[in-house]
Formats: sequence, structure tokens, C-alpha cells
Amino acid sequence: MKKISILALHLGYGGIEKSIVALANVLSEKYEVEIACSYKLFDKPVFEINEKVKVKYLIEDLVPNRDEFKSAMHNKKFLSVFKEGLKSYKILRLRKKTMVNYIKNTDSNIIISSRDIFDEWLGEYGSDDVFKIGWEHNHYHDDFAYARKITRSCNNLDYLVLVSKQLKKFYSKELELKKSKCKCVYIPNIVDSIPKRLSTLTEKRIISVGRLSEEKGFLDLLKIYNLLIRDYPDWKLDIIGDGKEKNKLVNFIKKHKLENNVTLHGFQNKEYIDKYLNKSSIYVMTSFTESFGIVLIEAMSHGLPCIAFSSAEGARELISSGKNGYLIKNRSYNAFIKKLKDLMKNEEKRKEIGKEARKESKKYTSDIVKEYWFDLVGKK
Repeated sequence: MKKISILALHLGYGGIEKSIVALANVLSEKYEVEIACSYKLFDKPVFEINEKVKVKYLIEDLVPNRDEFKSAMHNKKFLSVFKEGLKSYKILRLRKKTMVNYIKNTDSNIIISSRDIFDEWLGEYGSDDVFKIGWEHNHYHDDFAYARKITRSCNNLDYLVLVSKQLKKFYSKELELKKSKCKCVYIPNIVDSIPKRLSTLTEKRIISVGRLSEEKGFLDLLKIYNLLIRDYPDWKLDIIGDGKEKNKLVNFIKKHKLENNVTLHGFQNKEYIDKYLNKSSIYVMTSFTESFGIVLIEAMSHGLPCIAFSSAEGARELISSGKNGYLIKNRSYNAFIKKLKDLMKNEEKRKEIGKEARKESKKYTSDIVKEYWFDLVGKK
């Protein structure tokens, strides 16, 4: 049996980490699978892993100290800045040393890298006999310096997997211009499962799920909701997720007296999220950028009509505006609010759009997507 290694930064909270676990689970149906993690953030992985999948932590007693370093800088504690900077340097050196050693010494036939820095090390230090696959989750979002970094990092790989068709087209052209041996292939992310029971779309609830970080645009969502609630005070907003922007959101909610209308649920497991998706009537995404938007697909699988800003590139691939959801151009609050109101006052329209959304979600089930991966790794 062939052995596959997946290189991961950690197995904590995050869309990339969720995708890594989902891929490891489906690949373990046919192959021996091991996830090699740089850091052990928690006693066990956040997302449920098949018992056949092995997890190997390369560093167990140190974790990234970015927040501590930033805090020391912000508070101008220069001695702490020096200490945390030195610690950070030590951690990053250890991360490279342990991952490079793993790449050199693993007995895996196939290695899949989930980060650009791992792509670079895999290409440089991986054995000639190993089938090397990069896996890019992020959209460059007009940051061409980032795009160039990706093309450089995967130059010595066999394949680069992209989670969107637009990214596959872009990087194929870039790598061809560089005359790289690396070939690009489109494989979307995997949705764990399609629920049997759909939302009735009758409850006056709007929902959004994701990491509370600046690029996800949750502050914009609250601003939109604050304008909307004046005309629809009985509609509630649920936000599920955690992150660095939480305090900003809490302060906005308090300032505008939205405590009785908006609930911040924090990070929750799949069962909890499914429960709230199932009793919601509209899903909203206000991300500035989004490569794939797996939570969008999960919302669609519950039959929810979805509204997203077109700046979220992944949403543009998933939503056919007016058919299975709505895409809002130019991050226009007024246009977003108009479509929200159209759905809020028209239950039949919600059901019509939601039915098409459900159909779209079925393209990304593990039974379908795993065959793309089996076909790729079968090339070894």
C-alpha cells in the first residue's frame, strides 16, 4: 500500500486545517496516511480524524509566539520585544529543521504540502522518487508579490492543486511562462456531508460562520445589520466563530445596543453549526477575499439562500447570482441590504433560491471530490 504524507502547520482551528483533515480521511480509504504537523496546539486535533490516519507532531513543546511579540511591540516593552524576537527566531529555525528532516527521512511515496514554505522545502529536499504535490488554499487577491512567491515555491514540485478554477487558470499561465515542470490541477475542497434535513426557512434568523479576522469583514456585516434592523427588528443575527476581531465586534454591538439581536457564539463544532444553519433562513458572507468558502457550501447544503460580496473570489465560483444566491458588487451596503430585504419578506423566494443552492452543494461531497484526488495520486 502506498503511503501519503500531508504537511501541516498545525491541526487547530481554521479552514485549511479542516480541509487537511477531510482530505486525510478520504485518502485513508485507499492509502496509508500520515499528517506531519509542525506544532501541537491542543491535546488532540480540533476536527475529527479517522482512526486510520496517523498524526506526527514535529514540535511538541513550543508554539508560535506572534501575539506575544506584537503585544510587546504595542506596549513598547523593548526587553520583552528582544526576548520574544529571539524566541520567535528559535521557533522558526526549529520549524524548518524538523520539517526538512521529516521530508528527507519519511518513507512516504507521496507528499502533499499545505503551505507555500513547505512547498519550497519539499521541492528542495524531497527525494527524487517522491511524488510532490503542493496545495494552495489562498487567493492572491491582486497581491502579485504573493502570487510570485507561490510560483517560486512550487517550481520543483510535480503538481500544484488549486481550490478554484480561476486560480488554476492563473497559476497554469504563470508556471508555463517560467517553464516550470510543475503542472496545475483544480480540485475543490470537500464538504463533510450533505444533511438529510433542510432548513424550513421560516425562522427570522440570519447566520454567518467564520474566523473573526479582518479579511472576513464581520464588522461590515454588523454595520449592514445595524441599518437593516431599523425596518426588521424581529430578525436575529447569529455569528459563529472566534478570532482577533472579537473585541471590535463586541464593542460595536454594545455601542449600537444590538445585544438582544446579535449573538456571538464563539468557535463551535460541526454539530452545533449544523443545528444553527438548520434553523436559519439566510446565510451572509461579507469576506473581502475567500478562495473557496467551504462554509458557503455548507450553508447551501442546508438549503439556505446565500448573499456574498463579489470581492470574495470563491463566492463568485459558487454563487450564480439570482439563481442560487446573490453576489453584491463593489461592497455596496445598499445593494446588500436590498437583497436581504427581498429575501426576508418573501419566503417563497427564499425556498426557490435555497433549492438551487442545495443542488450546487452536492457537487462538493467527499464521494465526488475524492475521485479527483485518487486520480491525481494514482499518477505516481
